[in-house]
Amino acid sequence: MTATLVLHKRRKTEVFSAPPNLRFGYPCQNLTISASTNHTLRFASLRDGEKLRHVIAHNFADLERMLRWNADNGWALLRVGQHLIPFASHPVFPYDWAKEHETELRRLGELAKGLGIRLSMHPGQFVNPASPSRDVVERSLAELRYSATVLQLLNADDGVLVLHLGGVYGDRNAAMRRFVRALKGEKDILKFLALENDERFWTVRDVLQVAERLGVPVIVDTLHHALNPDGWSLRKALDEALPTWGDRRPKVHLSSQDPTKRLGAHAFSVHPDDFRQLMEALDGRDADVMVEAKGKEQGLPFLRLGR
Repeated sequence: MTATLVLHKRRKTEVFSAPPNLRFGYPCQNLTISASTNHTLRFASLRDGEKLRHVIAHNFADLERMLRWNADNGWALLRVGQHLIPFASHPVFPYDWAKEHETELRRLGELAKGLGIRLSMHPGQFVNPASPSRDVVERSLAELRYSATVLQLLNADDGVLVLHLGGVYGDRNAAMRRFVRALKGEKDILKFLALENDERFWTVRDVLQVAERLGVPVIVDTLHHALNPDGWSLRKALDEALPTWGDRRPKVHLSSQDPTKRLGAHAFSVHPDDFRQLMEALDGRDADVMVEAKGKEQGLPFLRLGR
């Protein structure tokens, strides 16, 4: 890692150059160019085909803008928003979205590949395959199948579908078993799936157990690990998680705590100390770093990115 020091109004500020073994990305939205892959509409308007297609076209156009902006500004990762095709996993979606939008998705995927940008998706907390509710499990699988299909149509060979383990429901081991049972036969999902620790229930150690049973890799989230470490240092967590990626580039998540909000809430930008701690824990190892900051592409103001 290289760093230089510059002075701003008598205040010493570290400015880091991006380490050559790391690549960086951000999720779903670009504030600099006012672009988002999460434009949506009200559920009540879902059957309005013209309006629905207009929203989807907007998401596709902004995805292309973000891909090109990333390539010009040194960002090699991009998380695609879950609303890229709003309500696509809902049973009342009015048409065969995969068939209708296949050509455009494949074009965008080829663009991403040509620009060297790795794509990912990250369904929200309502996606919970470990739930004891059959209905919740079915809806969760539908959303995961939608996400996997998007990545497949984007030809994202190195794409990642990130998922938390969800709730514990009073019996951690039973929840683990339900999670594995729900996903064990889902080959299209497992092709992209990676499991992530959280700040409350599931530590990196827990996630490693479930990931091993499913044969999928593990993502270490630095803020979640700081709040829920189970006695492991960040270095230890990375030592255990990075090898689960095999010959693929590992992914990690980097963020800082917002001091004004609940524990686990992301700050607008990453604190330099949190960045430095991750660099020290990685100790020169390759990784793709998803910056989970409210400021999106502005989340690393002290880092100089370049191609």
